[in-house]
Amino acid sequence: MRSRKVLPRLISLAIFIALEIASLQLLSHNAQLQRIWLSRSAHGFMGAVWGSTQRVQGFFRLSKTNRELSLENAALLKELTETREALRRAHTDSLGTGLRQESGFVIIPAEVVKMSRGSQHNYLILNRGYEDGIQEKSGIITRNGVVGMIDAVSAHHAYAFSFQHADISISARLGLEGGTGLLVWDGSGNRGAILKEIPLQYKYNPGDTIYTSGHSLLFPPDIPLGVAGESRIINGATNEISVTLFQDFSAIRYVSVVHNTAFDEIEEFVQ
Repeated sequence: MRSRKVLPRLISLAIFIALEIASLQLLSHNAQLQRIWLSRSAHGFMGAVWGSTQRVQGFFRLSKTNRELSLENAALLKELTETREALRRAHTDSLGTGLRQESGFVIIPAEVVKMSRGSQHNYLILNRGYEDGIQEKSGIITRNGVVGMIDAVSAHHAYAFSFQHADISISARLGLEGGTGLLVWDGSGNRGAILKEIPLQYKYNPGDTIYTSGHSLLFPPDIPLGVAGESRIINGATNEISVTLFQDFSAIRYVSVVHNTAFDEIEEFVQ
């Protein structure tokens, strides 16, 4: 009789122990899953915070990076201008004339702080003035072409006429050896211009590059300005050629101011 009472108790105890072991194992397994979930959540939160921090830091670094790129572009433009001038002098010497051209350009980086684009007489204001070496009668360029010319200078700012100004023209050349004419804004587009007064004997193909001619005292020669398009004959004597500029005037911020060191000396001959 006693054995009959003990057996059910042992079975119940065994079942209880088995359930306890199973419960502990399940709890341990769930705890591991909870740890994994918490770890993943923590990593996700940390990733989001890190990403936001990097974006904020990147935003503040962007201005510094752009300034550094502006300085680098100005240095490259100076190097390119000096190289072209050296080649031109070497070519002059090779002709045996004994003549040398000693003019050069000073190049100063600047930032556009204000710019108009909604009229026929647009302007720019730069964050550099005479205390930074900026002078009147200087040109403004980027790696994509000509932007404008300095008209007035204060201690820390400069006022300039934009190329998108009805009274501004640039001496430009059709290709490397083609005819020279006047490049003007077409009056409406961000990248549209017209090359005027090209004699008919100078042939070209749509797609040819337009360059600064070097006949202007404001800009170095051989700066690529844009691409030639269709043409029409004016008064039976000259071609008028549409040009798509390389410079997009809806996106200008960093520029380089170029000043011809021989400007005043050369101007004395034409006054």
